[in-house]
Amino acid sequence: MILNKIKFKTLGDERGSLVAIEQGYNIPFDIKRVYYIFDTKKGVERGFHAHHNLQQLVIAINGSCDFIVDDGRERKIVHLDNPNEGLLVNGIVWREMKSFSDDCVLLVLADDYYNESDYIRDYNEFKELINGK
Repeated sequence: MILNKIKFKTLGDERGSLVAIEQGYNIPFDIKRVYYIFDTKKGVERGFHAHHNLQQLVIAINGSCDFIVDDGRERKIVHLDNPNEGLLVNGIVWREMKSFSDDCVLLVLADDYYNESDYIRDYNEFKELINGK
């Protein structure tokens, strides 16, 4: 499994830091949707789905969480805790999120609008789809 992390250039001075996210420059796809997950309660796990086509870039802009990616052959846990680094998730990849810190804000950039028909919400269906390829 290839995991692509994208490092963002951090700009700043004695006042603080800034990261610019720019489509076509440091984001490898056109951004059509942006959302963020926050205030996740202790012990809650999220995700548990894959997408047929959606590309996403996931950034823990505050706090931390574990992002699990599974391509049907290999399962990896990526700890996200750096606001100037994003995890690129593309292809048919099962994803789960857990171990959210109390202050975690997880920003997600996506290359398409919300489309329920793009979701694969059953792990067995996901495995059948992967093994059928």
